[in-house]
Amino acid sequence: MLLLVELTLTLVSPSAPHRHVTTPRAAVQMSSGADADSLKWIEKEIGAIVKSQRMGGSGWASFSRHTTTERELFVKTSSRNLEQMFYGEALGLRAMHATGTIRIPEVLKFADSESGSGSYIVMEYLDLGRRADKRTFGRRMAEMHLATPSAAEARDGKFGFDVTNTIGGTPQPNAWCDDWVQFFREQRIGHQIRTAGDQKLREEWTQVLEATDDLRALFEGVEVKPSVLHGDLWSGNIASVGGEPCIFDPATYYGHHEAEWGMSWCASLGPDFWAGYRELIPKDKGFEKREVLYELYHKLNHYNLFGGGYLYDSMGLMKQLCRD
Repeated sequence: MLLLVELTLTLVSPSAPHRHVTTPRAAVQMSSGADADSLKWIEKEIGAIVKSQRMGGSGWASFSRHTTTERELFVKTSSRNLEQMFYGEALGLRAMHATGTIRIPEVLKFADSESGSGSYIVMEYLDLGRRADKRTFGRRMAEMHLATPSAAEARDGKFGFDVTNTIGGTPQPNAWCDDWVQFFREQRIGHQIRTAGDQKLREEWTQVLEATDDLRALFEGVEVKPSVLHGDLWSGNIASVGGEPCIFDPATYYGHHEAEWGMSWCASLGPDFWAGYRELIPKDKGFEKREVLYELYHKLNHYNLFGGGYLYDSMGLMKQLCRD
């Protein structure tokens, strides 16, 4: 989540610090590896580059904006290979984009560099502004969750995704599973508990499982169907394009639509958002308790990423699940 702040700021602000503008031929000559390959692909498949602008980056990727005779593009490059960096992001963006419900950056190309020295992803450049109307945003998210999944496995009722991706910097396993409760217990909370390696967390999690019949008591009377999820929906991944809601930087998989709201504590959704969402997807019985479970996943991930008080937050949420 927070590992993608730099990209968020870059996309939202077209006036981000201007580091370098160059002609297309000079850009290719001055670049190497993934940078050069991405520029060559753009010129071959999209059109001549008339302007390039460096737009910062993270600890492991660089961002740039390129203007061609046809369109504006946003490129991320890395010294890491495609599987480590952009593969999961690209497939996630495409899975959400396929629903045709909410604005998602269109992914045009993603690949390893020909030299084997890195990877890149090319997508449309979006001039992001502040959030759109919150009620509209809520409806668009509900429409996305109700859309027919593009993955055949999800259409058959399975939960997961085609590849392991990341949630922040933490690997997120997504092996397909017929059973949502099993999937979330083992590949979400269980994975985070194992990653943490903390005995007190393991003991508390065992108590949660004992108190909830391995979580199944939390889902009594609820029909769970696979929905395409953004997977990491916080305020830094929400914006607007031309007044329309837009989301980006996902940790996508197919899961219970309620799991989308595990990051609500830092998403600032508000009553208007929920009014729009509930127009299409009414609240199921027991939502408030499952919301605690879904928040627990992200709090555990934050503990694994940042440590500190997230341990106590996670312990508190597990005690709440045992108590209620």
